[in-house]
Amino acid sequence: MQQTRTFSDKVFLVIKGILMGAANKVPGVSGGMVAFVAGFYEEFIYSLRRINYNSLKLLVNGRFRSLWYYANGRFISLLVLGMVISYFSVSLLLDYLITRYELYVWAAFFGMILGSIYYISKDFKEWNRRNIGFMLLGIIGGVSISFLEPAAENDNLWFVFFCGIVGVSGMTLPGLSGSFILILLGNYVLLLVDSVNALYLTLSEVFMLDFSFWNNEERLRLLQVLMVFTAGSITGLVSLSHILGYLLKHYKSATFAVIIGFITGSLGVVWPWKEAEYRLNTDGIFVLDQSGNRIIDNYDRYLPQLDQGSTWLAIFLIILGALLVLWIALAELKNKRSHA
Repeated sequence: MQQTRTFSDKVFLVIKGILMGAANKVPGVSGGMVAFVAGFYEEFIYSLRRINYNSLKLLVNGRFRSLWYYANGRFISLLVLGMVISYFSVSLLLDYLITRYELYVWAAFFGMILGSIYYISKDFKEWNRRNIGFMLLGIIGGVSISFLEPAAENDNLWFVFFCGIVGVSGMTLPGLSGSFILILLGNYVLLLVDSVNALYLTLSEVFMLDFSFWNNEERLRLLQVLMVFTAGSITGLVSLSHILGYLLKHYKSATFAVIIGFITGSLGVVWPWKEAEYRLNTDGIFVLDQSGNRIIDNYDRYLPQLDQGSTWLAIFLIILGALLVLWIALAELKNKRSHA
């Protein structure tokens, strides 16, 4: 499975990892969709499937070079590098932009998803009644998820482990946003904001040789929650990749039809024209996260006003987002042909 890659291939792969990391951070957008549109989804899934008993034996026996080739280590490591870079750069920029220019960010992502749907649908040649039915099921599933009401926050460790399994779905299932699923489960702020902030703060203190966090019960609880969530994410990533690998091997066209439907259904989540509905406590007061920001429960969607300049700017960004995805996809296709 290990492929010979040129320097440009490696740079492209890191960039794809950056895009996957950014997509995973935004509720309603799927990192798996990036992999699907960019043409490396199947290699990604089959590489994750190599994290199995054979990999464990190679690791225990100290056969690291064999493990590297068996698990397609260069491919995975370059993707992970891109995701790490994204987490400390693009993801932070997205947080800033969503806070201040929410309409325009959602419009750009809406356009990207539209461009993705067009690109992957035009190359799908196996449209028949069966696959159209699977696509419709995917659309219904995606739309249904976008209108579910979020649950209350729950820090029970078994539930946190389950959130890890489900939350990582956006990495492997195009169109299913792991971040949005965590919002529906009520634990987005706990797992992707509060716990991560606790880790950053702890690492910065340890770097300064300050170990006072051992006496901070709330900090230790958040770190424990993060560890359990990470364990659940790893479990979900490996198990889902094996399931999807089996489906791609035996039911490839049906699986692709469902994925196209899911991506189409996810448009309801990233619809640009919406107002946030914030979480309230029993006294009707806004609930805040540790950063002092209001916690969003869901969105109230509405049709755009065509007499407003912001609407036309958002429409322009939708078109720009669609064209950007098509340009990236065509650049990847051209790169593959040049190496053929």
